[in-house]
Amino acid sequence: MSEPRYKIVFDGEVMPEMPLDTVKENLARLFKLDRTRIEPLFGRRAVVLKRDLSAGDVEKYVSALERAGAQVRKEQDVAASLSLVETDDHRPAEVKDTPSDTSMQCPKCGYEQPRDIECASCGIVIEKYLARQAQLAESAVEAAVDAPSAPSPYAPPQARVGEALPEFGELRPFTSEGRIGRLRYLAWSLVLMAACGGLFGLAMIGMEINDMLGAVLFTAISIAVIVVAVMIGVQRLHDIGWSGWIMLLNLVPVVGSVLALLMLLVPGSTGANRFGPPPPANSLAVKILAALWLIPVAGLLLALLLGGFAAITGLAGDLVLPPQS
Repeated sequence: MSEPRYKIVFDGEVMPEMPLDTVKENLARLFKLDRTRIEPLFGRRAVVLKRDLSAGDVEKYVSALERAGAQVRKEQDVAASLSLVETDDHRPAEVKDTPSDTSMQCPKCGYEQPRDIECASCGIVIEKYLARQAQLAESAVEAAVDAPSAPSPYAPPQARVGEALPEFGELRPFTSEGRIGRLRYLAWSLVLMAACGGLFGLAMIGMEINDMLGAVLFTAISIAVIVVAVMIGVQRLHDIGWSGWIMLLNLVPVVGSVLALLMLLVPGSTGANRFGPPPPANSLAVKILAALWLIPVAGLLLALLLGGFAAITGLAGDLVLPPQS
């Protein structure tokens, strides 16, 4: 006994809670047909979408069509042909028993005319046109069934909004784009100061050679150092989440000192902010260079303490010693 074959029948019904327009759009995309060619499928006449299917294949096709929102059913079939045209075994009785129905509508242009092989308006051979549309529909359904994971019409959109950011930002000292943390800000500032000292030494040598040459070198080096210092400071402000224009507050007395202190103390954003992803972790060299700032800071504090102690000791001596006559 041969294996039973099946066909897929569509009555124009949609799956529960599925909007009709959504189902039509899904089928139009699935069959790669124009929306107007899908409309006739949603009439009151049953349409055979696929014939001559095995028991395993028919379940795949039914699953793909139901994911698109079409409520289809499988029936046993002996024929081995595919047709999107309504068949005699599914044509309503009133249609089959009406011999006076001699008019037809062209499936391509919609022209009303008496039944004929060709359309009097666009000239297509109707049977060949329907067979071609059926082949295109079959190819589209097979592609959807063979896809590794067909998207569900109920699933939310998976498209990304905007571009994916890298985990860490790129370090570029000679630009105002990007972010740096507190330790890297200290390390880069120390390197800039060391480079500034070496460059000004060259400018002094140029001054010994020629006064004009020395003045040009001093001016160019000063401008370059200021520009790089502003770039580094802007990146530090970006790490906090502040605009780089805040650097202009350094021109205001007292306020500039407070801003410099905040740039050293306020931590940066832990994740990505509007200026980009966070900077990479601090290297050993960055930590060592940042720690070198403790030397001048400790010296300044020691000088202040010694100066204060000397002042207090001198004042105490003035109070204890008796006045000389």
